[in-house]
Amino acid sequence: MSNLVAVSDLHVSYRENREVVDLLRAQTPQDWLLVAGDVGEQLTDVGWALSVLKERFERVVWVPGNHELWTMPDDPVKLRGVERYEALVELCRRLGVLTPEDPYETWHGPGGPVTVAPLFLGYDYTWLPDGHTTKAAGLAYAHKTGVVCTDEYMLHPDPYPTRDDWCRARVDETERRLKACDTTAPFVFVNHYPLVREPTRVLRYPEFAQWCGTDLTADWHTRFDTAAMVYGHLHIPRSTVYDGVPFEEVSLGYPREWQPRKRPHGLPRRILPVSPS
Repeated sequence: MSNLVAVSDLHVSYRENREVVDLLRAQTPQDWLLVAGDVGEQLTDVGWALSVLKERFERVVWVPGNHELWTMPDDPVKLRGVERYEALVELCRRLGVLTPEDPYETWHGPGGPVTVAPLFLGYDYTWLPDGHTTKAAGLAYAHKTGVVCTDEYMLHPDPYPTRDDWCRARVDETERRLKACDTTAPFVFVNHYPLVREPTRVLRYPEFAQWCGTDLTADWHTRFDTAAMVYGHLHIPRSTVYDGVPFEEVSLGYPREWQPRKRPHGLPRRILPVSPS
């Protein structure tokens, strides 16, 4: 019996997290692994992790997180924005890893078939802190509280004027592709960010939600036939259901977050077949 399993936010710049990656294994030779972003900040780290995982799973599907798109001062690869994303896609193709730029493939295991749709959508500052109605006001409040995503300094949208412009372009392109997709199998969406805002309501610092998604995808899980939605980014691994659709947050996170848990990480998380529990 094959499985469709998922991980995200491996952050392999941490030694402890690299050790976790070393221990990740498929249960069957036919298992597929969904990787929902934030493997690492440097292309060499991303390549190492995905090459290790590709050796152990029949299919590996990757989508970018925000960390992969950072251009850090000490990174030997100085590419920014779209050029950096394209370099990551090319890296994945050399490894035989599926990306948001590749044709959607169908997984035929128990609970399937499902069409696995890796997405790269971004955020557009529409998930504002309560009481704020503009991007400028939301950012000002975040700077006042000191809760500001590092993207503001490291994630460049070139050649788009802003990250929100890049997000809107990606949403438009992806929506057209999904509408044109010739499949009768329901989708399993994989994106670094959740498609709806509700999962961010548990954030300790709610102002961080503005870097976590977009209102433009709020109805995708109901408008498209959706078997499950897989995401990460929040570092709050859990299973929830919205409008009858399972949403799975599958992050590892930083060592200080996962090490204190009784069951430290429980990865990879099985998406299909659905556990009886």
